[in-house]
Amino acid sequence: MKRGLIILALLTLLVSGMSPQKRLQEQVNTNPPAEPIRLIFIHHSTGGNWLADSSSNELGGDLGQALMMNNYYVSATNYGWGPDSIGDATDIPNWLDWFRGERSAVYLEALYNEDGQNFGDFGAWPRLDVAPEGENRIIVFKSCFPNSELEGSPDDEAAPDGWLTVSNAKYVYNEILKYFATRPDKLFVVITAPPLSSSSNARNARAFNLWLVNDWLKENNYKLNNVAVFDFYNVLTGPDNHHWVNDGLIEHTYIEGRNLEYYPSGDDHPSRAGNRKATDEFVPMLNAFYNRWIAAAPDSAPVTETENQGEPAATEALMQVQSGGFGETFESGADRWEAYNDEGGSTRLDCAASSDVSFGGTQSLKLDFDVARDGWATCGITFEGAQNWSDSQGLSFAMRANAPEAVIHVDVYAAAGEERQSYYFALPSSDSGGEWTTVQIPWSEFKRVDWEENAGQPFASTDQVTGIAFGIPSQGQGVIWVDEIQLLGDESTVVNEQIATQAPLAEETETATDETPQGRFRLPICGSVFILPLLMIGAALSVKRRHL
Repeated sequence: MKRGLIILALLTLLVSGMSPQKRLQEQVNTNPPAEPIRLIFIHHSTGGNWLADSSSNELGGDLGQALMMNNYYVSATNYGWGPDSIGDATDIPNWLDWFRGERSAVYLEALYNEDGQNFGDFGAWPRLDVAPEGENRIIVFKSCFPNSELEGSPDDEAAPDGWLTVSNAKYVYNEILKYFATRPDKLFVVITAPPLSSSSNARNARAFNLWLVNDWLKENNYKLNNVAVFDFYNVLTGPDNHHWVNDGLIEHTYIEGRNLEYYPSGDDHPSRAGNRKATDEFVPMLNAFYNRWIAAAPDSAPVTETENQGEPAATEALMQVQSGGFGETFESGADRWEAYNDEGGSTRLDCAASSDVSFGGTQSLKLDFDVARDGWATCGITFEGAQNWSDSQGLSFAMRANAPEAVIHVDVYAAAGEERQSYYFALPSSDSGGEWTTVQIPWSEFKRVDWEENAGQPFASTDQVTGIAFGIPSQGQGVIWVDEIQLLGDESTVVNEQIATQAPLAEETETATDETPQGRFRLPICGSVFILPLLMIGAALSVKRRHL
């Protein structure tokens, strides 16, 4: 009897070990786009086979045809494509070059405007007769099967360690997410690398791809809907392994231990059967990703990320403004920003570039303050001439705070002299718990200060901006870090040729009186505790937090 029970127990364990692991998400809409939309696919041979018609390629997965039938106008890159032949570089670490490197602006401009199929030797696929106007709005990218040979351990944390390692792969995807956050007008779809038919590191590949699907965006507290993952790897590891829409729900199903290529073609390229299975599962998923994204996608493109990975030249910040948008990454210091505070009191404010922490790059703007009772302090920049930001939608910045009792203002100034206008947006601050918060504030949320004419009026003078600032309008102490200040939806040009390096904000202190709430025209900085206040504003703000 005991022996029978033991055997039964072993059989139970065996069966349970083979049971599919499932993860369900909310119900989704799989209707195709109502209007044709441009999509570009970054790939090599596996992607070429997947796209190709099965009539012209024995491994063809008919993906191109299926996408066309769902209203996607598909272009592609391939070997040798683009500036510097960047199309050759599709290993996971290469995504830093595409999205975060010194030449990324050049590569991405070419990518967004590419209209060719570039199918090479892998076979053509049909497309819609007429290309939609504008840029490619959906960016699908994939690494090839060598990227499933990740070294390290399944539980390795993100770190720039090695080349094809679990830790470096996580690091790369965390880094490129910073760029994706600046382009909510684009949908970025990650296709996991296909499996190998034989590998000593198959467990690492499985662990990393599960992290991409389930944990990547959550760990980074990513709130936008413009990034999605399709687990191509999982689909190709077994007939019962899926990443699909099943009964209206996204379902990710896999069987433990099945981590190798199930659909071989004589080598590690997936067979026609594997590619066809992937097509059937991917297209409804893409429709779901598209509908989730397009519901909140902006009509115009935000300014692209200005951060460089290295130390930029001193004139680079000026060039950023001249080329069509204000951008501050503080990699060259914060000499253009000045500190101001109430006179005659004990208030202290240090406003300078710091390498203590940074959201991106190596430096951020550090505000170390101790504002006395009835005092105020402001760290700001003024421009030599009015800046035309009328084609932008608002202001964006990253913030981290250790200031549990402070109130922070974000200020915008327009015009000059007697016509000067001051606007603010206020948030309470708090210790952010070691997290960065990205805040996006539409211009309409900035209100005219109550000691000026038309108090409470929304900011509308976007064609004559003379300065911005971060301030503490009342008693409080702590430290705040600000990084990657930029415009939202910027397509503007700048009226003057340069930004002044030391233009005064002292006019604020000269005009303030005891009857004037001196600090109330300073703009707010936001920490993690600002999430709930921001959400109460609704669609006006988009907030993202990231663990350091």
